[in-house]
Amino acid sequence: MQRKYIGSISSVEGAEVTLVLDAAVAGEVRLGEMVVLPSPRSMVFGLVQALEMPSPAAGESGLRLARLALLGESLGPETDAFSFTRGVSVSPCLGGPARLAASQDLARIYAKPAKSSVLIGSLHQDAEVPAFMVVDDFLGKHFAVLGTTGSGKSCTVAVLLRSVLSAHPSGHIVLLDPHDEYASAFGDMAESVTPDNLALPYWLLDFEEMVQVFCSGEQPYREVEANILKECVLAAKAEYWRGAGGDEAGLTIDTPTPYRLARVTELLKIGMGRLDKPESSVPYLRLTARLDALRRDRRFSFMFGQLTIEDNMAAVLSRYLRLPAGGRPLTIFNLAGVPAEIVDVVVSVLCRLIFDFALWAERGRGVPVLLVCEEAHRYVPRDTAAAFGPTRRALSRIAKEGRKYGVSLGLVTQRPSEISETVLSQVNTLVSLRMSNEQDQLFVRRAMPENAAGLLAALPALRTQEAVVVGEGVPVPMRIRLRDLDENERPRSDTARFSAVWSAPCNDTGFIGDTIDRWRRQVR
Repeated sequence: MQRKYIGSISSVEGAEVTLVLDAAVAGEVRLGEMVVLPSPRSMVFGLVQALEMPSPAAGESGLRLARLALLGESLGPETDAFSFTRGVSVSPCLGGPARLAASQDLARIYAKPAKSSVLIGSLHQDAEVPAFMVVDDFLGKHFAVLGTTGSGKSCTVAVLLRSVLSAHPSGHIVLLDPHDEYASAFGDMAESVTPDNLALPYWLLDFEEMVQVFCSGEQPYREVEANILKECVLAAKAEYWRGAGGDEAGLTIDTPTPYRLARVTELLKIGMGRLDKPESSVPYLRLTARLDALRRDRRFSFMFGQLTIEDNMAAVLSRYLRLPAGGRPLTIFNLAGVPAEIVDVVVSVLCRLIFDFALWAERGRGVPVLLVCEEAHRYVPRDTAAAFGPTRRALSRIAKEGRKYGVSLGLVTQRPSEISETVLSQVNTLVSLRMSNEQDQLFVRRAMPENAAGLLAALPALRTQEAVVVGEGVPVPMRIRLRDLDENERPRSDTARFSAVWSAPCNDTGFIGDTIDRWRRQVR
């Protein structure tokens, strides 16, 4: 085994060690390198997180220092058959030697874990050493994929999900796709749900979501409309429930049970007829007009277009949660064509249904579900005023309580500094891609463990397809190169090629009429 000694230990402070480098080999030590600190009692391993020359004017005679963040150890003297464990129980001694880790060392440190794991790439330090992800810890304790636009977030998500599903073809994953990127990446492996085949009955809305969709007035009129709506919807639910032979004892405005929207309209008109003053009928008229507009607008047909009312909640959940998977363990919700004024409500309903289904399932009979949320900063922003309350609460609830009930959360965002700190603090594995914004770097630094601080210095310089992965989902914090994807496995998220398209005149204008037609028909 190659053993290249690079210097000796000059200080030990907690989980940080400073080395005085040998001038002859100092130029071979780089940020992110793994260093071994051997002693008669243990082998301690650390990552180079900073390099320094305190007195540059001294030239070749000046000190060259390296600061290490300690990762783990192998108890016992230095041998070829060491066993790596995270954490350090025997601290290295002053004056002790240091050497660069050889390929054999890296292969043992980053060896395939005994737990269920999948290959996601290779180490940055040595392309021959594979990088593995521990499936249960990665999924069961939430994860986040962070990186600036163009850093490869979509491809990273595709690599991670494909790696998991290749090993576990009966999975249950729901992916919220706001830009129609992922359907092309998973092909027959996924059930693609578009506005054309989306079915999300209006009676699945809870009260807050109803108010968002049905009430068009501003405060204080909105509150008046909401109270009227609540009374009419609850009465319509009770009538339907009685007709179906149900017990009304536990029925509430939030109970997901069918009711007839036409009956709600009738009850609004009955209520309006009882009024003495004409001006008091304004909220009733607003609600009636809004309900009629929603039922006529084909953009909302996925929610209001059913000709008959039936209790198809089991079929909806079975389809979207892939129960059974039927060879398609992934559901991709293409939200690009969903009307902007209702997309937050759709996300809220989906997140809430996933959590509530897991919550109410009898222990031992439910199945774990992974919810992957693209553009997560839109739904759980740091600024609470910028979020739709029910969506934010639904995702926050999954982040805080989901693991107890088998619901895991994957957050994907290009602006980690704009996402809720409360939600991100629940994430136990971070996959960080290139990140140049200083605020985003600072935010990620606070979320990362101390012994991964050295890896953060590389974030602005990461190449496409490279990532820093830290947390419970990997055996040791590491910088990796993600594995390659075939052309048909890549998301449709390429940047427009301005130089190529603008170099030749556009003679084909037939797409203009086609685009307008698709626009008018709301078909992507």
